[in-house]
Amino acid sequence: MSPIAPSASDGLPHRRDFLILVAGAMTATGAAAALWPFIDSMEPAQDTLAAGVPIDIDVSPIRAGQQIVVLWRSRPIFVVYRTPEELKTLQDPATLTDLRDANSTSLQQPEYATNWHRSIKPEYLVLVGICTHLGCIPNFMPGVGTVGPSWLGGYFCPCHGSRYDLAGRVFKGVPAPYNLPVPPHRFASDTTVRIGENIAGSTFDFSTIEQI
Repeated sequence: MSPIAPSASDGLPHRRDFLILVAGAMTATGAAAALWPFIDSMEPAQDTLAAGVPIDIDVSPIRAGQQIVVLWRSRPIFVVYRTPEELKTLQDPATLTDLRDANSTSLQQPEYATNWHRSIKPEYLVLVGICTHLGCIPNFMPGVGTVGPSWLGGYFCPCHGSRYDLAGRVFKGVPAPYNLPVPPHRFASDTTVRIGENIAGSTFDFSTIEQI
């Protein structure tokens, strides 16, 4: 009987395919290992983040009347898109008489946010979300009447009852002594807020504020 030639099912082609797959996998793994230091170097180090590297926030998804919260220097940052109606409340004479520092005379914001709306663009508010009493995080309460019949919207600290308006200005008769801080920030584009970087010409130093 003549010898039978090996068929494809006898393993030789399969062994060859297996070796090709292994070689390909080794190549891909080696390429990934070579690229990883480069990719990793593109991510800011934790100590850099803690030091306050500027962060860019896209505000275009925020709807009127809404707030988002991001972290900068391990602190919560409130970014609010205020409605025209909410902006009107910030100049309401009855409310102004109830505020402890209505004109933002205490150094709790950069000079470019020392105005009636405490911001660069009136509709966009950027605040450090830490109560100036004992460091609690105030609740965003934009609804009229949600914190009493005279409430026109703002922030309420549930820990000890401190209240702030929708510009972060503190009310009289509450434990908190100062307005909520405004961090250094600027608009890198019409829809991007860069937190941690001043506008051109400003030398505002966040560490010089009265209280955080």
